[in-house]
Amino acid sequence: MLRNLLLLVAVAMPAFSQTSSKIDPVKYTDTTLENGLRVVIAEDHYAPVYAIAVSYKVGSKDERPGRTGFAHLFEHMMFKGSENVGPGEHFYTIFTRGGSMNGTTNTDRTLYFEVLPKNQVDLGLFLEADRMRSLRVTKENLDNQRQAVKEERRLSVDNQPYGQTFEKLDELVYDNFAYHHSVIGSMADLDAASVEDVQQFFRTYYAPNNAVLSLAGDLETKETLAKVKKYFGGIPRQEAPKPVDLAEPKKEGGERRLEVDDKLARVARLDIVYRLPDGASADTRALSVGASILGGGESSRLYQKLVKEKELASSIQCFASGREGPSTFRVTAMVPPGKDPKQLESLISEEIAKFLSEPVTEKELAKTRTAIRRSTLFPRESVLSTAISLADETAVYNDPNRINSEPEKRLAVTADEIEAAAKKYLRNDNRVVVVTKPAAAAGRPAAPKPGN
Repeated sequence: MLRNLLLLVAVAMPAFSQTSSKIDPVKYTDTTLENGLRVVIAEDHYAPVYAIAVSYKVGSKDERPGRTGFAHLFEHMMFKGSENVGPGEHFYTIFTRGGSMNGTTNTDRTLYFEVLPKNQVDLGLFLEADRMRSLRVTKENLDNQRQAVKEERRLSVDNQPYGQTFEKLDELVYDNFAYHHSVIGSMADLDAASVEDVQQFFRTYYAPNNAVLSLAGDLETKETLAKVKKYFGGIPRQEAPKPVDLAEPKKEGGERRLEVDDKLARVARLDIVYRLPDGASADTRALSVGASILGGGESSRLYQKLVKEKELASSIQCFASGREGPSTFRVTAMVPPGKDPKQLESLISEEIAKFLSEPVTEKELAKTRTAIRRSTLFPRESVLSTAISLADETAVYNDPNRINSEPEKRLAVTADEIEAAAKKYLRNDNRVVVVTKPAAAAGRPAAPKPGN
């Protein structure tokens, strides 16, 4: 336990220059091996630990109808053993050497990572290379992890308050199948998955030329790159996957609305979502800054007006969610018992109308820029967050330097740019509104109506 505690303490590393308050850029090397594996290495000798992250360029956007949930299912399959590593040994080997590990899947990529002491570089590289080269895809492993994913769906979606709301939102926002369905997939599609399906998925997407390997921490770049070539260089490249068309068809009919009766919810929830361009676009960047001003914290416009002054919401937040393809600007509010979601929606619409007509003030911009500077520290606050950021920015946007450049671009966003983007995208005919209401359940009275 003491060794693990010391490791956790040591993972943190400084991000500020020793001579000024300016945040230092993350320095890294960017190399592509002959088999197509892209390798990004960032040295930092503050603590004797390192992190390794592998980001595969495959997410739920790469799935097809009738076979949803494959990317997430495969995240689980990757821990079931390979040619030289038995089921469960990956976890055991990492944990008994004082390390930590996990994996995660989203719409655009699948990520695996470990943190280990600096003297375990060979171990981390061996484990990741062995499963990239020779994952054991068997019916027994598939059936086991299929049930694990189905149970995860029950826990996080089917039996979770507002769980179905998230799925309904994406179904209404997106018409292109790539983002229209949920990452976790459907029960029917999980049941339909065959060993042959999973084997083909592995061959297509889990190839070195479809992956980014990043390492950050107490490493020597030249020595580490030589070890990467030793473990990964012999893994053959595969035919590149066909690019996914993420373009959304032109929307007809204007605003889309849905009311959801949720038997697990105790209070109403209001979600308003506007469609945005891809996460790397200047307009999405401007509206990510605008979201902080409109609904990012207790000093924001929406919180002050609707939570503090009108008391129509118990909480409210606003954020721009960036993706490789079309992204979103979201407003989410929880409605206290006895309050009217319609009235809350009306006042949110009024505040957004003001946001389009009343320029962002210099005071608001200054406050938001302070928050941006603070958030810039996150990818630098540990070797793990640095490795993950470098891997994901490279896999999704083909640009590891976004770890340095994106905060600077956000700091440079002007009031005029926010206003122009808001007028372009924060329109009623470009939005989806979902109201989730508590459904009366057996043995539990219905939620009180407004005014009662």
